[in-house]
Amino acid sequence: MAGIQKSLRLPPETLQEIEEMAKETGRDFSGITLDLLSEAIKMRRCPGIVLVEGVSGRRARVAGTGIEVWEIVANYQSLDEDFVRLKKAYHWLTPDQLRAALGYYAAYPREIGELIARNQGWNSQTIKKRHPLMTPA
Repeated sequence: MAGIQKSLRLPPETLQEIEEMAKETGRDFSGITLDLLSEAIKMRRCPGIVLVEGVSGRRARVAGTGIEVWEIVANYQSLDEDFVRLKKAYHWLTPDQLRAALGYYAAYPREIGELIARNQGWNSQTIKKRHPLMTPA
């Protein structure tokens, strides 16, 4: 990825943490630092959302829950974007938590749209093809 080069002064502890992450993941310092900065920006723009490691990479979740943003957005869309019905569907979440998920989607529609599309593409045939041991005999 082409970018603009900037100089940045880091505290020794921060530098050490990033270097350890790079070593653990086998990625380079710049790539790890770019990911950390991007995630920090996303979480500042969208309070109540955290980015966590999942089976298929880092994903946006509602803080304090295991619910990913794409799941809430997909259900919201299936409910004709009716917030009252969404609140009933996720009665254990606060309206602010639901708004945080919808706000993240508004800020990053392509990211969430791709996750929704990928998950809607799963059916019994794709599961059988990609994970034959997960299908019943």
